[in-house]
Amino acid sequence: MESTLPTNQPPNRFYVVPCMLTICSLFSGFYSMISSINGHFFAAAVAILVAAVFDGLDGRVARMTGSTSTFGMELDSLCDMVAFGVAPGLLAYLWALTPYGRYGWLAAFLYVAATSLRLARFNSQTVASPSHDFTGLPCPAAAGMIATAVMFSSHVFKTTDTVQHITLLLLVYLLSYLMVSTHRYLSFKHMDIAKEKRFQLIVGLILLLILLASEPPITLFGASLLYIFSGLFMAAKNRLTRKKPKPIVQENLPH
Repeated sequence: MESTLPTNQPPNRFYVVPCMLTICSLFSGFYSMISSINGHFFAAAVAILVAAVFDGLDGRVARMTGSTSTFGMELDSLCDMVAFGVAPGLLAYLWALTPYGRYGWLAAFLYVAATSLRLARFNSQTVASPSHDFTGLPCPAAAGMIATAVMFSSHVFKTTDTVQHITLLLLVYLLSYLMVSTHRYLSFKHMDIAKEKRFQLIVGLILLLILLASEPPITLFGASLLYIFSGLFMAAKNRLTRKKPKPIVQENLPH
């Protein structure tokens, strides 16, 4: 007889379809690592983006089919560590951080460590205090930033070899900080759209798809940059618009 879990926790069961989608994300991350080791950086970057697609599909399929489980959540977190932690960290190191020696591999390790901390915090927050927004930069978005940077460099500068630029080293440090920061990032998983605006949304998505398909390396890189800095913009906006405490006016009392 199976033990009954509390009603606020998903059952500990194995569902084939969402778990296989998660494994596909893991496979894409592992393929990215193999491609990075072999010097095929563009293919490694594309594999990370494919892993992000599967990572987005497994959760949606699980929710749509009512097949969410604790097993699936733990499997997803472990696979994310490989696909969006180790794989982009290895790609960044072999592609751009090797010339910096010790500072390069320490930056890559910091990125991997920040990913693990980000995932651990996310798992604990979803259980304790679920929210529609992300606290800190999601690790798939950070991995996508590294992947699109590789694609952008290969497309614009027509090079498939390793590159050396200080901005790439700083980018890895910035992504590591943003993942463990408390900046809020929008989540598109729970969107309440009015019925009268759904048609306009479909038209907008079609236009966005056309824009992304025109020059994927450039448009995906631009979209990643916008999302990366959106958290910083919202943090700055909240700080500027934060209401200042009103000064206490002391009345002149008669002596």
